[in-house]
This record gives sequence, structure tokens and C-alpha cells, in this order.
Amino acid sequence: MRSLSHLISPTLLLVVAGTLPGCTLPKMLKVAQSGQQVSVQPSVLESNGENVLFEVTARVPAKHLKKGAAYGLNLRYVYDNGLREDTLGRLSFVSGEYVYDEEKKDQLVLKKQLSFPYTPAKSPGELLALPEARELKAKGKRVKGKEFRVARGIVSTGQLVVRQDTAITLLVDNVDNNMSGTRVLPFFFDAGKAEIRNYLGTNVAALEDFIEANQRTEKVMIVAGHSPDSLDAHDRRLADKRVLALQKYYKNRVDTDSYLNRVRDIDFETEAYHRRWDLFLNKVQQSALKPAQVDSVLLLINDTPGTYAQKEKSLHKLSYFDYLEQYIYPVMRFGTVAVQYSAPKRYDSEIYLLSKKIVEKQLEADALTPEELRYSATLTPLLAEKQRIYETSAATTGRWEAYHNLAVVLLLRSEKEVSDKVRRAYLRRSAVNFTLAAHRNPTANMFYRVATAYHRAGDKLEALQNYDYAIKLGGPRPVLDKVFADKAALEIEVGQLDDALGSLSYSSKSYQNTMNRALIYLLKGNYEGATSIYQEALILKPNDPLAYYCLAVVAARQQDETQMGQNLRRAVQLDRKFASRAVEDLEFAEYAKGKVFLEVLR
Repeated sequence: MRSLSHLISPTLLLVVAGTLPGCTLPKMLKVAQSGQQVSVQPSVLESNGENVLFEVTARVPAKHLKKGAAYGLNLRYVYDNGLREDTLGRLSFVSGEYVYDEEKKDQLVLKKQLSFPYTPAKSPGELLALPEARELKAKGKRVKGKEFRVARGIVSTGQLVVRQDTAITLLVDNVDNNMSGTRVLPFFFDAGKAEIRNYLGTNVAALEDFIEANQRTEKVMIVAGHSPDSLDAHDRRLADKRVLALQKYYKNRVDTDSYLNRVRDIDFETEAYHRRWDLFLNKVQQSALKPAQVDSVLLLINDTPGTYAQKEKSLHKLSYFDYLEQYIYPVMRFGTVAVQYSAPKRYDSEIYLLSKKIVEKQLEADALTPEELRYSATLTPLLAEKQRIYETSAATTGRWEAYHNLAVVLLLRSEKEVSDKVRRAYLRRSAVNFTLAAHRNPTANMFYRVATAYHRAGDKLEALQNYDYAIKLGGPRPVLDKVFADKAALEIEVGQLDDALGSLSYSSKSYQNTMNRALIYLLKGNYEGATSIYQEALILKPNDPLAYYCLAVVAARQQDETQMGQNLRRAVQLDRKFASRAVEDLEFAEYAKGKVFLEVLR
């Protein structure tokens, strides 16, 4: 006889279940567990940037439902041999949380996406579920079942990012009796505005410090321009307004803060740049755009007929216009103040003793010029003493060179620390001082150093922001290559794989970039592409154990035990640390007891 269960609506089933007589919590627990199925996607937990993301799907019989009570699964992740755990929440079969299975109407389905922060200490570990039936009223009774394992974790293949650090060295201060020179300070304006902004990258603090230093000022040259976009270009006098704003600001500061200089004794020379495509093209040629893209911009501006506004609109049609808008246009809204000055002469024989007295607060800081005070730090091999001199120099002069060298010394001190906590503290202090230097001397290279320090400290959001600042400022191709390369590495670390591919498209084909591109392909499941690119990395760096290890991971995911064994064997032969990593790596869990795997690790 045909069953009538298909004619019973889910709502009616719920009502019937809710009114079942004598249905106790233990019985509810038993009924729910009798047909329970729990699965996780991915089946083995894996890191995605800084988090472990996964989806839990639970199926239980609908007949367990009872009014005033609910069945659920309490989830936790246990690691460090069961000594530590992350509580992840509950899957609860209450109204509004579950749906009826489309194929099996007598089954309830509940899906929930969960996550927890990733750290290396959490691998290996287990995702555990504790069944529980409970009354929904306050302080209601609870009955718990036996806890069981849902998934293992964590695959950390996404952490196999390659980042080759660039050595950052101290700036060399050559003390010269002739201390005259020219100080150049760039400024940037908001779109369509001429007001001087007093925040990141503006150089306001540097200009104020320079005026307060009372160097004998002979001439001040001020220029300003505008970007091609409509917000800037529609006001034909915007560049003139920006020049006047900088000139007025400079004169006001001299009147209020300088006792050596007077406005009427300073020669001011100003110029406003209007609709200067040559300035725009110069920035394009210094950008990370590919040569063919640069050529197409040059052709559009130089050889295509049309007005200024028409040519700017044509730029919008380029597939890479977002790069122009994000990285080129902002630095076209610029103003530059160049100051010719002279300072008193000093003989080298006094420098060291005077700097010692300044650091010990026995003399005022103006006993030495800023260059001489910084130079004195090169006369001692002790990092702690260098640090005190640069701290004094930064505090008393506010010069970007002092902040930069203080940041470098803090980087060097971080490298000598064993404690991760102390090391990160030094790195964060280094990043802050690089930032202060970059505010006073905003170049791509300076903001790259800020980003590097934050990157090493693990402060990833700050690092990403400063990589972006570096790109927007533009600069020599080798600098931008490295900025985009390290930005891509960081984007992989935080799980932004598509953004990382975009950054890699603007950088050169280096070993680091090749390895990271292959890793993206691996994480996206393009195993053939990943294999091909890892082979390219081995051409750039033969006998690289990491490349062979990654090839072994790719082969393991493709269920190719032979290739897995060959590549893993080569990685272990080149570097034995990969043997211990492979033992704990869940990528090889299926092969861990097999003959091939065991022979490789002998």
C-alpha cells in the first residue's frame, strides 16, 4: 500500500510532533540522534587569511520536534592536546532556523556558517559537537548526549606565502661645514578644493618645524596644479587658489613662529600649472602600469584630437582607468613649497662630545645642527645608544631623517629579540616612526617602509593602507614592483585572493610573485595551473624545497600518490624541516600511514 506520508504538510507534522504525549527530553535526544547526519564543508578545516571559515550542515528526523523544547549541537574547536578551545556557538533546531529537506520531507536541515581566528598553534585540532535537548523556558532542564568529532583542522596551505624582505638601512648623514641647501615639501589637496589639509601625507608639520627651526631663508618657490578629473578641472583658477593658499599659510607662519626671518626679506616666486598633460604623463610613466598601457595613454593624450575635457573622458574608457583614478589623479592635486636656506658652519671635532651632552640634557639641542646630531649616532656601535640619539634628534628637530633612522634602529633591535611580544612591540614602534618620517617626506619608498614594518608586526590592515599610499605616490619602477609584490603577499595572507591577483598583474615576474601566483591557483582549485607555475618558480630558483613541497600538496589534492611522494621526497632531501611539517600537515592525512609517505620521511 502506498504511504500517505507525502500528503502530510510540514506544518501539520510540526503540530503533531509538538503534541506528542509523554515525549521527554531524553526521548527527544534519542530520536534526534537516531537519524542524525552532520557534515562540514570543507571536510578538513583550512585557514582563509586570518580566519578559519566553514559551513556546518546538520540533518535530524522531524519527528523529534516537541513544543517548548529544542534539540541542538554545541560546537567547539579543541587544540593544543585538548588543553585549549574556542567556543563556536550552537546549531539549534528551533522555528526559523531549520528547513525541511526537499527530498526527504521527514528530515530537518540546518546550515550555519561559522568562523574562528587562525593561529599556527591551533593546528592540529578537532571540531567537536555536543548534542543537547533543552527546555526553551528560562532555567529549563537540559539533557546532553555524547560529544563527537565533526572535522579535523587546520590545513594551513594558505599560509605558504613567499615574502622576501628588503633590507632597510640607515640614512647616511655627511656633515659638511657648508650647511646651505634647498628644502622641498610636497602637499596634496582634496578633489576640487584649495584648503590645506592637516593630516596624512600633507607635510604641514614638516613645514612648521622648518620655519620654527629659524634657518636663514632666502627664497621660497611655490607651485601647484590640478588633476584632469571634472571636480578639479572645472575651476580654471583652482591651481592659482592652491598656490595662494600655500603662500598665505607660509607667510602667516613666518610672522608668528620665526624670529630670524621676516616676510618682506624673503623672495617669493609662484607658478600655477593649468591643464598640464605633461605632468600627468610623467606620473603615468612612473607608475606600475604595463609598458603597453603606458603607450596607449601617451597615444590617447598626444595624438588623439579633442579638448582637454574630451581627452579626460576618453581615459574613462580604458580598462585600467581605475588605476589612473586611484593612483594617479590624487597626486595631480598637488602643491610644492621649495625653500632656499643657509645655516651656520660647525667643525667636526665638536660633534661627538656635544651630542653626548645633548642626549644627557646637559646642553640644549640647538648646540648641534640636525645633521650633526644624527651624524653623531654613527660614531657608536651600540644600538641602544643610537636609539637614544635618534630619539633626541626626532624630539628636538622633528626631521624626517631622524624619525627614519630611529625606525631602522628599532627594526634592528626587533631582529635580536627572542620574545614575540617584545619583537612586535619594537616593530610597531618602528612603524610609527616610519609613519612620522613619511608624513614629512611622502614618497613611495617611505610609505613602503611603513607598510613593511606593520606587515612584519602582523598589523595587516595598517600595512595594506600604507602599501596603497606608496602606490598612489608613484615612483621608480623597482620600488613599485616591490610594493605591489608585498601587497599581493599580504592580500593572500588575509584571504583576498582576487585582489592579490590584481596586484601581481602590476608587478614583475620574480620568484616571490611566481610562488604566490601558484599558491593562489592552488587555493582556488586550479591544480594544473598551480603545477605549471610552481615549475616556473623552480626555473627561477632551482632546488627550492618550498616549491617541491607545494607541488607535493598539489599532487595530494589530485590524489596522485606517486607525484606526491616524488615531490615530497625532493623537498625533504633539500630541507629536513619539511619532514616534520609533512607529518603534521593534514594535506597528507590520507597518505600518512601509506608505504610511499613513510619511505619519504625515513
